Amino acid sequence: MRSPNGPEGSPPASQVEDYLVFGEFGEVNPSISDGSTFTFLDPEKLKAIFHGPVPGCHLYSRLDSPSTQVLAHALALLEEMPAGHVTASGMAAIACTLFNFCTQGTEIVSDRLVYGGTYALLKNFLPRLGIRTRFVDFTDPDQVRKVLTPKTRVLYCESLSNPLLRAPDLSQMAEIAHGIGARLVVDNTFAPLLFTPRRQGADVVIHSLTKFINGMSDCVAGVITADESVIRELSDASSGASMLLGPALDSTRAASIFKNLHTLPVRLLQHGKNAQALADRLAEAGIRVSYPGRPDYPDRAVWQRQADPRMGHGGMMTIDLGEESRAQALMLALQAKRVGLLAVSLGYYRTLFSPPGSSTSSEIPEADRAATGLGPGLIRFSVGLDFDLERTWGRFAACLRTVGAIAS
Repeated sequence: MRSPNGPEGSPPASQVEDYLVFGEFGEVNPSISDGSTFTFLDPEKLKAIFHGPVPGCHLYSRLDSPSTQVLAHALALLEEMPAGHVTASGMAAIACTLFNFCTQGTEIVSDRLVYGGTYALLKNFLPRLGIRTRFVDFTDPDQVRKVLTPKTRVLYCESLSNPLLRAPDLSQMAEIAHGIGARLVVDNTFAPLLFTPRRQGADVVIHSLTKFINGMSDCVAGVITADESVIRELSDASSGASMLLGPALDSTRAASIFKNLHTLPVRLLQHGKNAQALADRLAEAGIRVSYPGRPDYPDRAVWQRQADPRMGHGGMMTIDLGEESRAQALMLALQAKRVGLLAVSLGYYRTLFSPPGSSTSSEIPEADRAATGLGPGLIRFSVGLDFDLERTWGRFAACLRTVGAIAS
């Protein structure tokens, strides 16, 4: 698919790099808007904005502000989408999108390998509103086709699944969705710049900006990128989910994320370089490791078709020590040795690790976790920006020996 904002094959990072917004007095950074409401010089424009966007006008910062609009436009460029809307969290972005497409009596087909919070929204909350979700393995297109019904409105997946790092074929998923008049919604949080799902036919691309895009673990935010018609629907004053539910992002935070966005390509490359080196060392030491840059990665062919080879293989990896007690002991040792921090989330400049089975994926029933290979000994790593990786590996190896995961 040809990008709407640049030539086929051009890196989205370059489009963001060329997007310049100066401050009110010529500052190199955009000014931060400091107002909850906006004045109108023309009553007719105030009247009109309740029926649709008015160029150059803002109404109320529950919907957007000049600062959030700058960030939304930059993120739309990042995903090669015509438009974007930022929210107060990634979950808000997901929920508002699904509320926009689904009503009582309709259905969603979701990958069974999704973030635990998303799973809980789909499995536990949306049924209260009469919206049903069917969970299947999106790496098997036949499974997806088998559960489609005339009520299906959305196919939902992650470009790189949390936490098992599987990569569904997005082109196939888009073809399946569009064949029945449904939308493909993709959460690209784990793989910004690595994947551009719009090129494979995704209708909506979502991010938790909290993670790699911001990179500082100092705020919570999200974004929805899509065609202008979708963003208009979300923003409608009388029926839009984003307007009426009010997941507003503060202007100061939007400005901060916008500045951090410009270092994203450099950070991602270093995250990926470090993760590749650690994954290779771990595999050589006999540890069960999953990383998209490894030759035994199960979705290697799909990755090679969909990913931008200039951006490496990302900063996420998992290891499986089999036993929960050994995994817990290793994480405590890694934190004590300052290899990283035992914490949820990802994309921070320090390495973060957590046991997803008892934390970020704990909402998923144990039997379903086991069926996907998410065992109690699995540890998810968001590899940091360490400068001296040899020192990091030395400490990591010492921790593995301490817990008996490798020979002394």
